[in-house]
Amino acid sequence: MSANEFSLQSLIHTEVAVDPAFVFDGTPVSRAEFAEKIERTAAWLAAQGIGKGDVVAVWLVNRLEWVALLFAAARCGAIVAAVNTRYRSAEVAHLLKLSGARLLVVEAAFRAIDFAAILADVARDDVPALRTLAVVGADAIPAQWPCVRFDAFDKTHPPAPPAHEDIDLPVLLYTTSGTTKGPKLVAHSQRTLASHAVSVAKALKLSARRHSLLAMLPFCGTFGMTSLLGFIAAGATIHALDAFEAAPALKILGARKITHSFGSDEMFRRILALSDAPRPFPHLEVCGFAAFQPGWRELAAEAEARGLPLYGLYGSSEVQALFSIARLSDAFTDRIEGGGWPMSPEAKVRVRDTESGKLAAHGVSGELEISAPSRFLGYFNNPDATRDAITPDGFFRTGDIGRLRGDDAFVYETRAGDAMRLGGFLVAPGEIEDELKSCTGVADAQVVAVDLKGQARCVAFVIPASEPPQQQALTARLRERLAGYKVPARIYVVDAFPVTDSANGVKIQRARLRAMAMERIAAE
Repeated sequence: MSANEFSLQSLIHTEVAVDPAFVFDGTPVSRAEFAEKIERTAAWLAAQGIGKGDVVAVWLVNRLEWVALLFAAARCGAIVAAVNTRYRSAEVAHLLKLSGARLLVVEAAFRAIDFAAILADVARDDVPALRTLAVVGADAIPAQWPCVRFDAFDKTHPPAPPAHEDIDLPVLLYTTSGTTKGPKLVAHSQRTLASHAVSVAKALKLSARRHSLLAMLPFCGTFGMTSLLGFIAAGATIHALDAFEAAPALKILGARKITHSFGSDEMFRRILALSDAPRPFPHLEVCGFAAFQPGWRELAAEAEARGLPLYGLYGSSEVQALFSIARLSDAFTDRIEGGGWPMSPEAKVRVRDTESGKLAAHGVSGELEISAPSRFLGYFNNPDATRDAITPDGFFRTGDIGRLRGDDAFVYETRAGDAMRLGGFLVAPGEIEDELKSCTGVADAQVVAVDLKGQARCVAFVIPASEPPQQQALTARLRERLAGYKVPARIYVVDAFPVTDSANGVKIQRARLRAMAMERIAAE
C-alpha cells in the first residue's frame, strides 16, 4: 500500500505508535489488524465494481467498518460520501443524488433508527446512480435496491488492484449547509486530511504512550473525523463510542484514563451531571468544545472547577474541524472562547470589514477568511459555489464573524447571515422551508431560530394555500422527512411575512420574525 507522506495510509505507519489502535465497544483492534481490514475492505470494494472516482455513501454509526471504508476507498481511488445517521429521507435522497453514489453502505438497525423505513421513502428515480446497498450486520434489509452483505471482514476476496497514488483527488465528502435548498458536499483529498491530521498531532504535542482519545463525536462530521485522524497520526489509542451517551462516556473517561476528548458543550454538560465526584477526571488534559447552547460560559467555569479543562476551538467542513484551538497559556476567559491559534504553522487568518470590504485591523470584527493546507478542494460538482467561496488569492470566505487578537490568535464571534445552529449542526432555513412548502396546504414558509428553554430550536411561519394546515399534520410529515433537530418547535400560520423594500428588492425581516416567534411563545 502507498505510504506517501500525505496519504491516509501514511498515518498508520508512524514508528512511535502503540497498540491497540482502537477500542470499539470494549474490543481492542491492533494496528496490524486495522491494516489487514483496510486491505480486505479495498478488495471487497473492488469486487463490488468500485474503482477510481466512484462514490460510496457510508451511512453508519461510529464503527471500525466506517474507518476501514475511508482508508480502503483511498486505496482504490474511490470517494466516500459521509451520511449523518440522523438524516431522514429527504436529506438522504439529496445527498445520494448530489454525490452520484453507486453504493450505499448502511446499518441494518441501530437503536430506534429504522434505516429501511427511511430508504422506503426515497424514490428510486431520484437517485438513479445508486445500484446496490451493502448492509452491515445483516444479509439484507427491505429496500428497492439489490442488497449484499458487507462481509469484507469475514472472508478473503480477490486482491484489490494496485493502490492509487494520486493523493490530491477527492476522497471524502462532508455535507455542509448552504443558504438555500439542501446541503452542499465539501470535497477533501488525502493530502488535505492527512496533512491536517499531522498538524493536529504536532500542535497538541500528542504522545502515543501518554495520550488517548475518547471519540464520542460522529465520524460522518468533520469534528469527529478530524479528531480521529489526528490521534491515528499520533499513534495513540482511540476509544470510540458508536453514538454519544453520557453514561458510557463517563465510565470510559475514568476507567481508561483518557487525556483528550472533543465535543459540544451539551455533551460535557451531560457527562458532568452524572458524576457526584468533585474532580472525577484526574487524567484529562484537553477537552475541545464547541459552544452551541446558552450558559456555556457558566458550564466552562463549573467544568474547570471539577477538573474538566475546556478549550475553545474553531473549524468548519471547508477548513476541517480543530482548525484552531486555545492554549493553556491563555487566561481562562480567553481559553474558552471559540477561535485560538491555527494548528498548522502554514495557516493564515485574516478579517475583512463587511462594510468597506477592506481588511480589518486587529480587534475589529468582520468576516473571517482562511488560507490553510486543510482547506477543501471545493464543493463537489458545484463549481459556481466553489468560485463564490474562494477569494482570488485563495482564501476561503467562511461566512463567520470574528476578530484578530494581535498575538497570532483570533476570536470567533458568530455566524454571519441567517444559517441556524440546531442540534449542534449548521442548518440552512431554506432546507426546512422547502420541505414545508411541499406539504399540502402551505403556499410559503419562513423558518428562524430562537432560544427555547435554553436550547436553540427553530420556529416556522407558514402562509396557507387555502384552508390553514394543521400543525400536528405538518410536524408529523417533517418528522418523516427530516432529522429531529430540524423539525420546528412551533408552526404559526400568518397572512404575510414582514418585509422591507430595498434597492435589491423585497427582503424578509427575519429579525422581526424571530421577535414574533418569541412573543407568541411567551404568550403561550
